[in-house]
Amino acid sequence: MINSLRHRLKRYTFEPVPDDQDSAARAQAAVLIPVTNAAQPGVILTLRHQRLNSHAGEVAWPGGKQDPEDVNLEATALRESEEEIGLEASKVEIICHLRPFISKYGLLVTPFVGLIDQGLKLEPSPEELDGIFEVPLAYFETDPRTDTDTIERHGEKHVVPEYQYKGHRIWGLTAMILREFLREGVGFDIE
Repeated sequence: MINSLRHRLKRYTFEPVPDDQDSAARAQAAVLIPVTNAAQPGVILTLRHQRLNSHAGEVAWPGGKQDPEDVNLEATALRESEEEIGLEASKVEIICHLRPFISKYGLLVTPFVGLIDQGLKLEPSPEELDGIFEVPLAYFETDPRTDTDTIERHGEKHVVPEYQYKGHRIWGLTAMILREFLREGVGFDIE
């Protein structure tokens, strides 16, 4: 599956964010989609701390806003992943980035797909996270969504699936990014 993932993502292309969405004026953010390089690969997700002001208790990708000292958005995704889950940048093989998404707060969020070794010791930042968990990619193969919303945001319509995995609700922007990754990177037939 990993070889197929690499091949599909090397060919992945997308339309740039339309100019009418004023993408240059938006604050930038980046997230990492950590994929375990294993016979049965999975994606690593985080559970945000209940005390946080935004997205408290939600499932999310490691990531956040771009800092002025970040040389690019890939550096943002890697820095945030190290801060949040203790994942060293040297342990990540970035394959590509997916199309940017505009968050409900107006951030332009660029997801990066990165391979990591299975079994790496990851530690959740106690200030930001309540936990880290892995979902096998095979779990999504039959599209086990529990709900689907269609939302319009900044002139674009988005299909937003919702998944429940071992008591974790995967929805919102995290699910939108996951859907793009599963369709384009993994090749699952998810509409």
